[in-house]
Amino acid sequence: MTKSLRIGFMGTPDFALEALKALHATDHEIVCVYSQPPRPKGRGQQMQLSPVHDYAERNLIPVFHPKSLKKAEAQAEFADHNLDVAVVAAYGLILPKAVLDAPKYGCINIHASLLPRWRGASPIQRAIWQGDAQSGVTIMQMDEGLDTGPEILKTAIDLDNRETAQTLHDKLADLGGKMAVEVVNKLAENGQATAIEQENERATYAHLLKKEDGDLNWDQDAQAIDRQIRALNPWPGVRAEIGGKMFKILAAEPVSEATHANRPVGTILDKGGNIQCGDNTVLNIKIIQPAGKKAMDFASAVNGGYISIE
Repeated sequence: MTKSLRIGFMGTPDFALEALKALHATDHEIVCVYSQPPRPKGRGQQMQLSPVHDYAERNLIPVFHPKSLKKAEAQAEFADHNLDVAVVAAYGLILPKAVLDAPKYGCINIHASLLPRWRGASPIQRAIWQGDAQSGVTIMQMDEGLDTGPEILKTAIDLDNRETAQTLHDKLADLGGKMAVEVVNKLAENGQATAIEQENERATYAHLLKKEDGDLNWDQDAQAIDRQIRALNPWPGVRAEIGGKMFKILAAEPVSEATHANRPVGTILDKGGNIQCGDNTVLNIKIIQPAGKKAMDFASAVNGGYISIE
């Protein structure tokens, strides 16, 4: 019979929630959950629990949300849980060595990329933005570096050319949960999980996204703009000037057979939403959002007077 492990879970957003649910459905014991503190949100600035915190609280799992794990008191509290392993996914705090070493089998991390490609904060978005053919999930043994620990398990998935950050997020969150259960079960059965060092010379970094990343430049070709729109959906979203006004572009697609030539970039070519881009390419705008208004298709924006066609 497989031994039941004492697990600590450390995560905050929806991506981490899927792994917590998967682990909670096993025979292992979720001893504690660590998540970011509640924060004000929305117009009323009501304090809101993170998705992981909310799930844990509803399932009567003790929740801890220290602002830092650098202090001796927080580290001692963590050690007192007497964990076999800590599973970490998009937690949001740096884990000092004392925390990494406290569980019997250390801390394992669910990272949404094929490490060492796209270490860092926004691997899902960068994979799409750069046009990667594949993404995936890596479970690694955590060390003190930024996503530098040895790989325990890695699974790749193919990306299609209409993938958005949201669709890829959902696929990888589900995959990460299944993989975390697989690794924890191996630890329970064997008392160890084989790990191999990353190929550090192949490392790339997915730096934290900024709102300005959503500023669109029509000088780019249509394929690059399309990748940017899909990568930054839903956050921070892509903003562009069209007909002298600013809009958020929610969905678009490159036109494979562009018939318009030598028009200035950013020119509206027709009422169907075709826009001239760099390298004589054309992007067809599907869904657009005027400032302060609901999203709509391009034709509705024209008919509503938000866009003027010359």
